[in-house]
Amino acid sequence: MATVGTSHIEVDDQGVARIAGTTTKVIEVALDYLAYGWSPDEMHNQHQYLSLAQIHAAMVYYYDHQAELDERIRKDLEEVDQMAKDAQDTPLRRKLLQLKKWPIRSFFFRFNVLQQL
Repeated sequence: MATVGTSHIEVDDQGVARIAGTTTKVIEVALDYLAYGWSPDEMHNQHQYLSLAQIHAAMVYYYDHQAELDERIRKDLEEVDQMAKDAQDTPLRRKLLQLKKWPIRSFFFRFNVLQQL
């Protein structure tokens, strides 16, 4: 019996798997399933530019490379958490919080003065 394969998935030079002919990453389709619990039909409703065959191929690729992709997801989430933590105390945020403490009348006075300059 002959094996027939279709190539809905391409891996770029950086090792990122994408749905062929699109910019959609396999990991993004997998995240739709993991984060929202979407079925392939729901994914197709949300991303109508993808065929059901492309979505199923992305899920097959995900399950074939699950440990690797789950690790990438975990690292990305850690990076986002670190970025959010780092952004909690920026000079701009401190300045905005300081402005928030001013009486509202003082803020509008300053705004009107700045408008006239």
